[in-house]
Parts: sequence; C-alpha cells; structure tokens
Amino acid sequence: MRVTTLLDRWAAELGLSSAEATAWHDVGAWHDALRDADEPELRQWATGAPWPLSVLHGPAVAARLAAEGETRTEVLEAIRWHTLGSPAWGRTGRALYMADFLEPGRPFSRTERAFLARTLPSDFDGVFRQVLQLRLEWTLREGKAVFPETAALWNQVL
Repeated sequence: MRVTTLLDRWAAELGLSSAEATAWHDVGAWHDALRDADEPELRQWATGAPWPLSVLHGPAVAARLAAEGETRTEVLEAIRWHTLGSPAWGRTGRALYMADFLEPGRPFSRTERAFLARTLPSDFDGVFRQVLQLRLEWTLREGKAVFPETAALWNQVL
C-alpha cells in the first residue's frame, strides 16, 4: 500500500495522463503480489528464471498477470524487473523501482529517502540515478551479486 500511495502521489504531482497514472497505480498494487508465496509456486510462474528465491516474485507476478490477461508491456516489465532493474524500462519501471526503495515503511536512511521521495517530481532522472546508486552500493556492501540487468541499467544512466 505504501508503494502505491507514493506512486499515486508522484503521478498527481507530475500531472501524468490518466493511462500512465493508472499504470503506476497498478504496478504499485501488484508488484509484490506473490512476495510471500512458497518457492514451488514462484518457480512454477517464473519458469526459466535463473535467479535466487529472493528476486523471483517479480517475474512470477508478471507471468501470472500475463496469463490472466494483462497486456500492458510496460506494466509487466516494470513488475518483472522491479528488484533488479532493467535498461529497457520507461518511466513506469523506473518509478516502481524508486517507490519500492523510497517507501516510508523501510527502516533505514529515513531522512535521505524522504528527501529523495519529495524531490522526485522536480528531478525524476536525478533521483533515479541516486536510488540506483544507493541500491548498488548496498548490494556491493552486502557482498551480493550484481546482476547483468542491473549493471546494464547503471551503465545506461551514467
């Protein structure tokens, strides 16, 4: 709910078209729909995704939505890649990636994240670069793998 609320606020502040605002709302509402699903269900939906369990919910939700009739490619790709990032994203994917990180319920760097969330409507691209950098720094600090899609996204926004 916090991600959706943030996306709805940004959509209003940016004056998005009705269609784009609806897409932002939908990705927020659906992106974690299978977050708590068990591994067999996630792997069933995320067929062929070679990733660890912690990032399978995005591809699984996107596959399930497509099977249920969702046809908006930008919505499906935003959800599919929301934990890793994708260089193919448009504004909807980037907005979800930022909202998922900046939503106020996360317990770390609250002041910095709140500032970035407030700044987004006036500097979408700058905030995106900052969020991507913060997420990459955390990944490296934790000794986790940087996925090729994430690296490609980073190289694209430099």
